[in-house]
Amino acid sequence: MDSIEVVLAMLLAVVASGYLVRALPVSLPLPLVQIALGAVISGVFKQGVMLDPHIFFLLFLPPLLFLDGWRIPKDGLFRDKATILELALGLVIFTVLGIGLLVHWMIPSMPLPVAFALAAIVSPTDPVAVSSIAARVPIPKRLMHILEGESLLNDASGLVCFRFAVAAMLTGGFSLAGASLTFLWVACAGLGIGAGITAAISFAQRWLSRHFGEDAGSPILISLLTPFAAYMTAELVHASGILAAVAAGITMSYVELSGRALATTRLQRAAVWDTVQFTLNGIMFVLLGEQLPGILRGAMHTVEQGEHLGPWWLAGYGLAISIGLIVLRFLWVWASLRLTLFRRGASVEQPLKLHWRLVLATSLAGVRGAITLAGVMSLPLLLPDGTAFPARDLAIFLATAVILVTMVTASIGLPRLLRGLELPEETTELQEEDLARQHAASAAIAAVEKSRQGVQHDTAESDIHAQAAARVTALYQRRLSGSAGGEREAGQLRKADQAERALRLAGLEAEREAIFHLARQSRISDATSRKLVREIDLIESRYH
Repeated sequence: MDSIEVVLAMLLAVVASGYLVRALPVSLPLPLVQIALGAVISGVFKQGVMLDPHIFFLLFLPPLLFLDGWRIPKDGLFRDKATILELALGLVIFTVLGIGLLVHWMIPSMPLPVAFALAAIVSPTDPVAVSSIAARVPIPKRLMHILEGESLLNDASGLVCFRFAVAAMLTGGFSLAGASLTFLWVACAGLGIGAGITAAISFAQRWLSRHFGEDAGSPILISLLTPFAAYMTAELVHASGILAAVAAGITMSYVELSGRALATTRLQRAAVWDTVQFTLNGIMFVLLGEQLPGILRGAMHTVEQGEHLGPWWLAGYGLAISIGLIVLRFLWVWASLRLTLFRRGASVEQPLKLHWRLVLATSLAGVRGAITLAGVMSLPLLLPDGTAFPARDLAIFLATAVILVTMVTASIGLPRLLRGLELPEETTELQEEDLARQHAASAAIAAVEKSRQGVQHDTAESDIHAQAAARVTALYQRRLSGSAGGEREAGQLRKADQAERALRLAGLEAEREAIFHLARQSRISDATSRKLVREIDLIESRYH
């Protein structure tokens, strides 16, 4: 098959995986289905895809890291920053040292720098995989925020450690002092470049739009190009493109708070980015399945050169590394949470108790996914002297085994650990929602009064305008009175809003069906039907 046909087949496999995962009688994580479909493509067409590791890294990592930084809840990130940093930095170093030594001890034929590179690339976790696995038994929101924040930062720290390990393998030397100074430059410059690129692009976009206007698709395309600009600029000055992509995403979330983007732009951009995320994650796992037979053959060849023979040793290595990751994570999480509760308990009369099921669930939730896959596939093919990179296929196979084992373990274990686990309810979200509704209603009433006073009409039109203003003001006054009336009134207001929402959705559905019916009967044109249906969809999106 030609390369274009292979790409189209992989995209079709990504689409099919979304339906298969719902049709299968057994609940399986989506990435496992995509890997299986990739293996089917490889077996049917008998042709693999030759990957350039640098191109692979450039195409997949920047947009995924950018989107993680953009969408992560900032309040949870800063509220639990101490716990997140302990997991994202301390746990990564702990994992690299522990797993690197374990791998080198089990497989002496794998050089120590390659073992550390493998340990570094399996240290980042994947919150997307955790979310899909925990959909049946949702993870508590605060725990999910911690896992998301950890994943956002340990992606960067793990991949930076991976970069140093690969550099040590390529150059044959490693200096701790030099690596520390390099790390400071790589980290600080990467963060600064990422934030600066996003700020500069946003400023330039606003200036151009204000003076020359813009097409509807321009903001969406700019947002798609921003992570690549940040990544490539940082790499050009030998800083961390990974951290630059993360910083660009976080900065983008603050740029969005300005509210300058149009509502339609936000709707369309969200849909485009959801598609990009689903496609990139899916293609990576389909691509992994497509290359799995060749990876297995190369891994077998590497093992046969060592002390152990047979495919069962490969399975044993993958299982041992996965168990080691879970054990190290359990020890670190337990010690970290005990220290946090000890400090917190000193200031309260009754110290909080740590439930072992929560600790174990946090350990199993460390699922490896797309970032691990993208990173390990970026291992160089050759050393500077032209010889093959040692144990490359074996490292890719072991990373793949870790992804599979952690996904299956979390899929089986998380629902059972979290089911029935009682945790303190968080009322912050409802309180923030009530506060936001109250302030929004006050601002809306003021805007209605200002609009009413600023428009001059004749007597008849003035009465119509006054009646319309009274109806709108009454709606917001009802919200204010509900917000000020205590928790019971606020609950009744939410129920009334839910009832009104259901009625409005029913009416919108009837409107849409009537328009489609007119179009099918050729009583209105396709252009008119598309325009009206789009307006209804935009209104409906507010209620979803």
